[in-house]
Amino acid sequence: MHALIVVAHPDQGSLTHSVARHLAEGVAQPGEGHSFEIADLSDEGFKPEFTLTDLAVHRRDVPIPADIATEQARIDRADALVLVFPVHWWSMPALLKGWVDRVFSNGWAYDEGPDIKSVKKLRHLKVHLVGLGGASASTYERRGYRDAMKTQIDHGIFDYCGARVVTSELLLGSEAAEVALHLVTARSIGQDLFTTRPDQVTQAA
Repeated sequence: MHALIVVAHPDQGSLTHSVARHLAEGVAQPGEGHSFEIADLSDEGFKPEFTLTDLAVHRRDVPIPADIATEQARIDRADALVLVFPVHWWSMPALLKGWVDRVFSNGWAYDEGPDIKSVKKLRHLKVHLVGLGGASASTYERRGYRDAMKTQIDHGIFDYCGARVVTSELLLGSEAAEVALHLVTARSIGQDLFTTRPDQVTQAA
């Protein structure tokens, strides 16, 4: 099985990148035969701006640009998509949101149009979300931020395309003890990425 791990952070020495690396190590544990690819959007210079060309793609007036076709092919090769990102203003960073805006295009992630009944095209895709935030868990719960993020990302993006969010994890806090725990959690997520859990069996039945 193959995982595409998408990272959106400009600093290679950041906790976000450390979490992505530990998650990847969990995926590639010896004896399992799984593989991974890390898509470092900042290092690769992905352009997140949704332009008139992207709008024309949405309207099906022009072919998909080469850079977007490359990203879609990466996802098509993967059995699981993992997004690892710092929480910015209670959501994903603009770089990652722009990647979603451009890559999850009409005709590939879903079908819709004046004469087309809406179709979810990514029902085969399993998604794992790992966000990192500095605020406490109690702040997220008290203000409803956790539920708000689930609504806008888990449901608003992926459910619209039919993709199933298997993991939706917030790693909160940046003290040394918390960081150590985050890295352990990341490795565990990677190890379990292709493990069928009881709740998944129930949903599939």
